[in-house]
Amino acid sequence: MSLTGIILAAAIVGGVGLFIGVFLGVSGKAFAVEVDEREEAIIGVLPGNNCGGCGYAGCSGLAAAIVKGEAEIGACPVGGAPVATLIGEIMGQEAGEQARMTAFVKCAGTCEKANQDYKYYGVEDCTFMSFVQNGGPKSCNYGCLGYGSCVNACPFDAIHIIDGIAVVDKEACKACGKCVATCPKNLIELVPYEQTHLVQCSSKDKGKQVMSVCKVGCIGCKMCEKVCPSEAITVTDNLAHINPEKCTNCGLCAEKCPKKIIL
Repeated sequence: MSLTGIILAAAIVGGVGLFIGVFLGVSGKAFAVEVDEREEAIIGVLPGNNCGGCGYAGCSGLAAAIVKGEAEIGACPVGGAPVATLIGEIMGQEAGEQARMTAFVKCAGTCEKANQDYKYYGVEDCTFMSFVQNGGPKSCNYGCLGYGSCVNACPFDAIHIIDGIAVVDKEACKACGKCVATCPKNLIELVPYEQTHLVQCSSKDKGKQVMSVCKVGCIGCKMCEKVCPSEAITVTDNLAHINPEKCTNCGLCAEKCPKKIIL
């Protein structure tokens, strides 16, 4: 190829490149979407975990929703009260009181305390158990399966399988709700961090049947309900429930419970 050909080819390539650059620059300005400065500021104070615990597609999605008034300024479960305060300052609003929450597993049926119908060998995933005989080897149909779907879902390493059941580390938990959504047995719920008395069972079977499969399951005896001075406990469907808004953490229910299932 002659020198003239080389120069011509280089000029054409350079010209095309210049044209594309100018075109993209002009298009970028013409079609640019203006972002509210408050939205960018909120993204800056959010944790950046993009866990989805707020119900939006990551931190940027939540920031946009807050600016539009579609989400509360305290909607980030990971950031909690400190982040809510900063967002409130950006939005010019009062953050209000933000109660810290944590995940809680409503099962105490460890390997020693809960019976098993058979020995299981196979895929260790809780969601897969719906395809397994009797919904898994554990005799209690309401109990934690212990195969760690919630562990895999947690982005903060706050939940682990210990002695056959899922256990939450309250200090590491950010209440994002990933484990709650993942558990096929609906055994995990978000509760106030300060709540110290919780029923660690989900069985709705009658007392005799509960005792035949688990040493610590709630038998619905109503002893806790009778002794509670603040009427915070009710027994429904053979299972005790504690209302955290009424509970004073006096501990009488835990002392009276014959199965010692109130944590």
